[in-house]
Amino acid sequence: MNGSTGGAGTASDLDHIGVCTRDGPALWAQWERLGFALTPIARQSAPRMPGGPAEPLATGNRCAMLRRDYLELLAILDPALPDNGLGRFLDHYVGMHILALGTGDAAANLLRLRRAGLDIRDVAMLERPVDDPEGPRARFARVPLPDAPEGRVQLIEHLTPELLWQARWLDHPNEAVALAESILVAEKPAESAARLSRLAGLPLEPDPAGGYVLPLAETRVRILPVAALETLLPGVEPPSLPFHAAITVLTGDGNAAARRILAGIATETPLGLTVPPEAAGGVAVAFRAADRHG
Repeated sequence: MNGSTGGAGTASDLDHIGVCTRDGPALWAQWERLGFALTPIARQSAPRMPGGPAEPLATGNRCAMLRRDYLELLAILDPALPDNGLGRFLDHYVGMHILALGTGDAAANLLRLRRAGLDIRDVAMLERPVDDPEGPRARFARVPLPDAPEGRVQLIEHLTPELLWQARWLDHPNEAVALAESILVAEKPAESAARLSRLAGLPLEPDPAGGYVLPLAETRVRILPVAALETLLPGVEPPSLPFHAAITVLTGDGNAAARRILAGIATETPLGLTVPPEAAGGVAVAFRAADRHG
């Protein structure tokens, strides 16, 4: 479970990624086909102004909860309601637009980013029911990077982690157990990498593929030039830049279940057993044995 145990004023690890769409049922069916067990549909709510009551948003999600992090599958379910900026992201492409880094103290990070000159008014609150619409609600404190061309890149503090990481949701037919990495490709990798480093409060390192890597406690974010895609994901063309091209998921059984479930869908790439973007809602999903280092 993601306890966000990093330093109070920095990011700790990848908390979750979000794949986004206007067609929730189609996206959810794709990911179930990949061997993920998904949580029930949950409609999101947020205050329209700081300190105000939570009001319904257009968006709702289902998630694949892993042992320490999770995969969010977010959709616009009611276009008549405010979509919290999701429609603007989807105008660029359908796929992954959310990169959330965990933290144990959203307020401390807000102060750090303000001192660094970022114009962020307040911590943004978000909530949603866990399963029963009238039951307990999961609550989150977010610090989004304002106007980031990389999409909804943010720090997130879980205020109710025990409601999300429930044992009934942690087992998957494909034996997925955790996120390992997320890969962003950009026309100007140095600029995107600098923004993510600033958000996290952590230094960058060079990536062997030619860009940069943001190392976290157990995971990493790679920020690469477009040319790196041809080697890592042959045949994948960015629909727009920057582009969240891929994630790597660790499995607990040496990829045995994933190899069986994904027969005819996935191929081997340098990232692992890889599902192409068109079969996963717009992002490539690579599966790698948990004991194999990337």
